Amino acid sequence: MNQVSQSVIEVPERFDQVDINHLMHMIADMLCRLIAHNDQIPLTTSNITRFHSRATPSITVSDYLRRIVKYTSLERSCLLILLLYIDRVCENNAFTITSLTVHRFIIAAVTVSSKALCDSYCTNTHYARVGGISTQELNTLELEFLKLIGWQLICTSDDLQQYYVNLVKQNPLYRRAVTSD
Repeated sequence: MNQVSQSVIEVPERFDQVDINHLMHMIADMLCRLIAHNDQIPLTTSNITRFHSRATPSITVSDYLRRIVKYTSLERSCLLILLLYIDRVCENNAFTITSLTVHRFIIAAVTVSSKALCDSYCTNTHYARVGGISTQELNTLELEFLKLIGWQLICTSDDLQQYYVNLVKQNPLYRRAVTSD
């Protein structure tokens, strides 16, 4: 897309037209801000979930998303729906996205979203390998994830578009190109 100025990148009006690398960057940035906030919440034994790692993974959220997109050919809708899934999990449960939970949350969400939204998707073995966990662990996380979101796997294109609009608005490095009809 066009570089509007040295600091602001213009992205398409519609989520289904945005370069997946820009989308990935905006989502990683949002997740990192969410994690920085949520990591301030004290961890207690009562709020530990299957998604908690023993230690923060060494791979950054941005690099992790980049790896997943590269090795799974992840579609834009499957990436963007992560934001909706975060909202569903946070509304329905005492679950918080932190530096200890984000990686496992992402790989479980990508696995589920690909199966729900795409005609063609990878095997759990492949997603697990890309995500750096065992297939058995991914299977367990997938089931737990489905329970956390109340088995509500899909949403409308309009919902995804609204998440995209809000994502671009909250990131000062991007702006949407809005065409007049």
